[in-house]
Amino acid sequence: MQSPRPAPVSATAAHGLPKDSWDCMLPGPPSRNNFGSADLSSSGLLAFAAGSSISVVDSRSMQLVSTVPMPPPTSAANASSSSSLSPFVTSVRWTPLTLRRDLLSTETSSSHLLLAAGDRQGRIALLDLRLRTPVLWFESDPPRIGIQDLCWVQSRPDSYLLAAISGQSFLSLYSTSTGRCVWKYDAGNEFLSCLRRDPFDARHFCVIGLKGFLLSVKVLGETENDVVLKELQIPTDCTELLKLERDASNGGASSSSSSSSSPASSAFPLYMVKFAFSPQWRHILFVTFPRELVVFDLQYETALFSASLPRGGKFLDVLPDPNNELLYCCHLDGKLSTWRRKEGEQAHVMCSMDELMPSIGTSVPSPSVLAAIICQSDSTLQNVGKLYSDVPDSPFPDVDFDSPFDFYDEPLLVSKTHLMSISDDGKLWNWLLSAEGVEDTRKEDRATVVSEVLVQGVNSNEIVSSVGGGRSSRPNSTINQANISFKISLVGQLQLLSSQVTMLAVPSPSLTATLARGGNYPAVAVPLVALGTQSGTIDVIDVSANAVAASFSVHGGTVRGLRWLGNSRVVSFSYTQVNEKSGGFINKLVVTCLRSGLNRPFRVLQKPERAPIRALRTSSSGRYLLILFRDAPVEVWAMTKNPIMLRSLALPFTVLEWTLPTVPRPVQNGPAKQSPFSSIDRASATPDGVSSLRNAPSTDSKTSDGSQDETSESFAFALVNGALGVFEVQGRRIRDFRPKWPSSSFVSSDGLITAMAYRLPHVVMGDRSGNIRWWDVTTGHSSSFNTHREGIRRIKFSPVVPGDHSRGRIAVLFYDNTFSVFDLDSPDPLANSVLTPQFPGTLVLELDWLPLRIDKNDPLVLCIAGADSSFRLLEVNVIDKKLGFAPQLRPAKERFRPMPLCSPILLPTPHALALRMILQLGVRPSWFNTCSTTLEKRPHIIPGTPSSGEDLRNHMINLPPVGDPVVPELLLKVLEPYRREGCILDDERAKLYAKVVNKGCAVRFAFAAAVFGESSEALFWLQLSRALNHLMKKLVNKPPQKASVSTASPEIDDTAILSRISSKGKSEPGTEKKDTSGQGSLSSMAFEQEELWANASERIPWHEKLEGEDAIQNRVHELVTVGNLEAAVSLLLSTSPESEYFYVNALRAVALASAVSSSLLELAVKVVAANMVRTDRSLSGTHLLCAVGRYQEACSQLQDAGCWTDAATLAATHLKGSDYARVLQRWADHVLHAEHNLWRALLLYVAAGALGEALAALREAQQPDTAAMFILACREVHSEIISDIGHSDDDKLLKLPGLDPENEDVIAVCEYYGHYQRKLVHLCMDSQPFSD
Repeated sequence: MQSPRPAPVSATAAHGLPKDSWDCMLPGPPSRNNFGSADLSSSGLLAFAAGSSISVVDSRSMQLVSTVPMPPPTSAANASSSSSLSPFVTSVRWTPLTLRRDLLSTETSSSHLLLAAGDRQGRIALLDLRLRTPVLWFESDPPRIGIQDLCWVQSRPDSYLLAAISGQSFLSLYSTSTGRCVWKYDAGNEFLSCLRRDPFDARHFCVIGLKGFLLSVKVLGETENDVVLKELQIPTDCTELLKLERDASNGGASSSSSSSSSPASSAFPLYMVKFAFSPQWRHILFVTFPRELVVFDLQYETALFSASLPRGGKFLDVLPDPNNELLYCCHLDGKLSTWRRKEGEQAHVMCSMDELMPSIGTSVPSPSVLAAIICQSDSTLQNVGKLYSDVPDSPFPDVDFDSPFDFYDEPLLVSKTHLMSISDDGKLWNWLLSAEGVEDTRKEDRATVVSEVLVQGVNSNEIVSSVGGGRSSRPNSTINQANISFKISLVGQLQLLSSQVTMLAVPSPSLTATLARGGNYPAVAVPLVALGTQSGTIDVIDVSANAVAASFSVHGGTVRGLRWLGNSRVVSFSYTQVNEKSGGFINKLVVTCLRSGLNRPFRVLQKPERAPIRALRTSSSGRYLLILFRDAPVEVWAMTKNPIMLRSLALPFTVLEWTLPTVPRPVQNGPAKQSPFSSIDRASATPDGVSSLRNAPSTDSKTSDGSQDETSESFAFALVNGALGVFEVQGRRIRDFRPKWPSSSFVSSDGLITAMAYRLPHVVMGDRSGNIRWWDVTTGHSSSFNTHREGIRRIKFSPVVPGDHSRGRIAVLFYDNTFSVFDLDSPDPLANSVLTPQFPGTLVLELDWLPLRIDKNDPLVLCIAGADSSFRLLEVNVIDKKLGFAPQLRPAKERFRPMPLCSPILLPTPHALALRMILQLGVRPSWFNTCSTTLEKRPHIIPGTPSSGEDLRNHMINLPPVGDPVVPELLLKVLEPYRREGCILDDERAKLYAKVVNKGCAVRFAFAAAVFGESSEALFWLQLSRALNHLMKKLVNKPPQKASVSTASPEIDDTAILSRISSKGKSEPGTEKKDTSGQGSLSSMAFEQEELWANASERIPWHEKLEGEDAIQNRVHELVTVGNLEAAVSLLLSTSPESEYFYVNALRAVALASAVSSSLLELAVKVVAANMVRTDRSLSGTHLLCAVGRYQEACSQLQDAGCWTDAATLAATHLKGSDYARVLQRWADHVLHAEHNLWRALLLYVAAGALGEALAALREAQQPDTAAMFILACREVHSEIISDIGHSDDDKLLKLPGLDPENEDVIAVCEYYGHYQRKLVHLCMDSQPFSD
């Protein structure tokens, strides 16, 4: 796909802006110089750094979307060309901003497709994926030190700062609107390694160093004074790092000074320290040091668990599963270990070890894994499927239940997670990680890891066992946790360029080149380019798809020469030196058939040769091959099925070039012979090059210009003494062509000829002094000029077609790796040339023209192999007989793709918003059926077939109850081109939508949000019905069941209490076991009393073994909030009398004991002596308030102290009704205005009954569509609740507070939504459809 471009607004662009149909690029392979930088957006777009470029891949279809090169430093414009190269990209991060919906107040933008990128020179840019160019450069200090990592941090509801680690120890915060640095921090001697944002609070992020230094930073605004930080230390063994530092310092003063300013990944590339926030538990970090996995609690500021890596490996990264309590750890040696949390504690055990680099099909030594990343985008859709599908395993709708091959006795699938890995051979791997269990129906009380998602009905709690995959479990079945097996499967792969590019070859077959499988039809020009690489592979690029069509492992070393034989075979060579003393060489020549993939060596000798091969030259028919040696005769070979050497030429050649195919004459009387360019259809240029062969006529004995016999071909040459000549090869005979020689002054003695190009009748030469000479072999006319540049390495004639004004355009590659384009037919070639002293950002290693022109108006396209290992196509346009790179307005060339690219986030913003609205309002699943080849092969998947002649409104499931009823039809008409191409949704997501579309509007809203990567909004819609159900229970005076909390009996034995105190034990509350597996991010949206209480109770056992007074204070606080006062008293009374906290703890113990029983109070009084000397933290007051039953005041005090979750937990334990609602509403205000988390705040407002405040928050956030959808969803859920409750006579229940139809705010929202719809229709009509 082309990079998405903004749609034109001017009427002149009738055909749409050019998509730069030939302006495509393939990146070279990523390396350790890119620091393993990769980021996966919430909408499924993977961005990763490769060399000096950033590539974007659709993670679902594994197709390359676009490659954005990082521009070179502008300050080096006047410096040497080598200093103006683009440096390595070292960090990439997608913006967390989502699709902007405030159409009525601002212009549409692509702010959701912004990408922050940093490089080795310390530059940070904000790139727009649509424009493929930076839209903002961040300021950087003069000493340019590399960027280690980047992270977006929320500073206001609508804006973010960018945090960056630069050099060894600098942490900076930049404004993303101005690019200025607003805050800077120096960590001194620490090597900062990794930045991550807190998933529970977007204002908070952490930084870790190689030695365990941990920095916790919270951003409260956009000024220097709004940054709050805390420095922590994770204990770890740094022996290996200290040794590496000593080795670096002993390497010399220069290396030590450079390492002091180098980022951690540059100074110590194989010493990785990474961390990740837990997606399930707040304050929990998972940290990997090279040989140690640590679980760290930010609240307790201590490590809860650590484990060493067995078998001497090293960790590369840690990746928490978004839906299950599993950790995936990637290792430097390419392995992947899976860790599962032990029940009841924050400790992990390793369950499996797998390979991310298969031993089959990979080179030796095996490529390295540079990065791995978890696909978060699938987890939200899995939650949609689990909660609302009829079939429990709908989150994984890739199993056909009608198929006889899906057997019932397959293992139960517990979880599925996609993981992407990137290796340094240019491959992207898509792995499916699955956990399977053995069903056990005998013991229903056994521990289960089936993800039981609580679906709150109206008057019942329905448990749905969501196991996904092969089949659903029976109601009473469980899974034996000990028997869970973890499997890894490769489900997708994308091959990009495999190594450093060394050679480039394009096919330009003449009419005498026949097809490889025989017959007299001429070979057609194919849209393929062959690239030889340093690793010995040959990558074949399909330029019509901008993809690697095939990759062949041919040589054991560098490919040093590569040429096409016709259009389906290539010949290549490499050589190895036997030893330096004898100087012998082993030359390896191989013919590779692209159709069969067979490599056939020829000219195999038993002994080493004295001279290595220096070049290959193949005739345009593919019949003849010239092998040039270094200081040895040239060999002429006939490239038959078994190549035959015809003869050797013992002349001191410097350059040799075969003639290119001649230009066909325009058609005059009757059909004339077609050129190889016109014999291929423009729209059907396929990699195998066999399209339109029926139209290619048979050949006769003359070429189109009748100048020579068809079976003879000629090559021009230059000798060391400057002499020129042309030889003709016919069969086995080689004879002098006897051209008409130019004047004697033409041959210059001041420069050795280093490059040549030959197309009848012109021979063009370039020498090492920068002179270009050309000569007409039929007339003897000649001319020359000086380029005033360094020596000339390559000269390439541009392809010509009938009607061209000029036949003398050439591309010239100089020895300084720059190039120019000249027109030799112009009076002054130098004045009319396109001088490109620097191809932007990289040096040019090889170039050639793409021979696919069929019309004189087609652009000239250059294929370029860059020094950064990239492959690029550059368009050269002819405007007013002058050459230039300016784009022309013309129909864009369609990009061929093997399957549709279903990524709605890439559509033009109005069209993306239109699709979002259609998915929200509800469209029939039959609408997703297409006539394209992808879905046509499996018409049984989605019921229904589309009929083009019917009213488009029939595709909607019903008329929308809000807004303009005509708008959906107009939007469907706008989206019809995408639907026809199958580019709306892929099969899996379309099947899931078909299952949930009739389950209510809230789940459709959740699905639409998940498709566009808005996971927080999707979680809000999934939990909305539960929040309203919670509210209605309060209104109907049916308080929810309180979780079972142990209450002490009136009389407690003193001996038992004392024994518990002495052993530092605690009494366990009688709790129901909480199973969070599979819930993932849903648990972060907890608001119900049972959930809050259960989450808090789950954390208590994690800290039992922690020592120290601070840990005891935190543990007491946790026990009090969950109502376990007895255990809190026991813990307080265990305080040593020498402790400074003794008297404070004693007073609290007495007060809390009085609330439990008289016997416990007496025991506490006996232990406690004297009185309290000084006060403890502010939390002590809340404990005393709890002791006397003033829970409302205690909650207020906790909220004033910033302990919002603790206050909610305490309220969930002790408060009901309006008292609990007040705590929730105040919490919602804080979450909205301080934490800027709109969706979490909305859920709390709904649970608290403040629906008006929720609506006001949506209006303030300028989301008119979501505000209207919120009213729809609330009314629908409310009506279902009322119908089930049956209290039809209660006016208090019939109306939702704050959402009455007569409410002015509700009326305003509905009217505003109508305006929004009409504005969207106008924008959609003005935007051109996005064609790939």
